[in-house]
Amino acid sequence: MDIRKYNGNIHPDEWILDIQKYNYMWEKNYGGFLNTAISLVDPTIKLPTEIRDIEELRNALKENISFTVFKNTNKRKLQSLKYIPESRGGDTSKFISNFLKLCYNAEINDIEEQKNYLCESLPMRSFFSNEFYKKMQNVNSINELIKEFEDIVVDESNLIKDESIVALKHIATGKYLSSIENLHYTTGSKFQLIFAGSLVPDSNSLWKIKFGKELATYNNTSIKLQHIKSNNKFLGIYYGGYYEGYGYYNSPSTNYTEVSCNNLNHGYWCENWNFNDSKLENRQGYLKSNDIINISIEKSRDNNKVEFLRSHDIQFTIGNDTFQEVICHNERLGGNDEWCIELIKQYVWTIDVLTD
Repeated sequence: MDIRKYNGNIHPDEWILDIQKYNYMWEKNYGGFLNTAISLVDPTIKLPTEIRDIEELRNALKENISFTVFKNTNKRKLQSLKYIPESRGGDTSKFISNFLKLCYNAEINDIEEQKNYLCESLPMRSFFSNEFYKKMQNVNSINELIKEFEDIVVDESNLIKDESIVALKHIATGKYLSSIENLHYTTGSKFQLIFAGSLVPDSNSLWKIKFGKELATYNNTSIKLQHIKSNNKFLGIYYGGYYEGYGYYNSPSTNYTEVSCNNLNHGYWCENWNFNDSKLENRQGYLKSNDIINISIEKSRDNNKVEFLRSHDIQFTIGNDTFQEVICHNERLGGNDEWCIELIKQYVWTIDVLTD
């Protein structure tokens, strides 16, 4: 029988609850339950000479200086506690268990004080701290606090971060935005082609999304899409110069604006895209996996006219192969203009970005 002695390194309430399972056995033997419990207290902890019941023992243990040291130690542990996001190898379940245990040991029962300790554990100037301030205003219990925190953790795991790997699914046809390295259009720019390809993400439909800061916010973030399988090539549109007749190239089947994949670095090439929610025009917040968006681009050589990325059932052929066309247009938006962005692999930012 392994019975824990009380030496000041456990909360008295927890220790008494633990030994109470031996109540029946000790009442019949060992001189009774209370006397046996007192005998298990470390002799360095001085108790009153007269203790009449278990509640008096509990109070005596709490009045001893060892319990003050125990509580203060756990408060200091709370102050130094730091949450490590799961994307960096952290364990949220263990963190919350540790946080609750430290609050219990330190007798931190006030919800506002619990909020402050949890807030101090979060990476500064991060999604966690920003969302925490927003969501904690009306939290009134520890259960609500942990639930809201878990919701923030789930949201963070779905964020599209700079340099992450994504796929873009065309909602209307279920096919993914794709390109094939060194396979070019036979018309127009004759650059590497873009099409809506397989019904599941494959190596041809993976893109690295870039926007120069950790998170992409709606309505004010420009993005670039770099094709993973190609050599530093990006999704974009091209304006032909003197020898091409001055103008943006036409798509192979429908004569809308051609979309291609290239690594050109001059004013005739446009590769900066914008996105917005396909249903909510003024949506706020961050871009997340499974958001359904419209993707647009400005024609820098055509008075910054805005056109939207679209696919449809119309096809074009190269040799013996058939491809579903992807184009840009400036017509009324509809179902063919909706894309679902899917997070394939979230980029892990360095720790100095997540802390102060």
